[in-house]
Amino acid sequence: MDLLHTLLELERRLLSQATRGDAEEISRLIADDFSEFGASGGVWNKTDVVERLPDEIFTERTISEFAVKPLSEHTALVTYQCHTAASTSLRSSIWRKKEEQWQMVFHQGTSIPKG
Repeated sequence: MDLLHTLLELERRLLSQATRGDAEEISRLIADDFSEFGASGGVWNKTDVVERLPDEIFTERTISEFAVKPLSEHTALVTYQCHTAASTSLRSSIWRKKEEQWQMVFHQGTSIPKG
């Protein structure tokens, strides 16, 4: 599987109901030094996300405009639009490959105002 499809699948997995309800799976996909700047303005680390996501009410999300920019041999930036029934946001993530496993090290969401 090429890099674009690999990272798209990982992003989709993190948006899925099964993964969001599974702290162990979230922990595998997110690096220990992870940080997130959320579309809501919040800032979170790995512990926050692993503890918070399983208790969140699930919202179905879809991805469009997905793109990958390699930053180094083992690091890549992905960008995309994330859609829910109520909103759209711009998303970016940095993924790092360590011991044949890709993990997200950074994520940011920026809301797109309706209008």
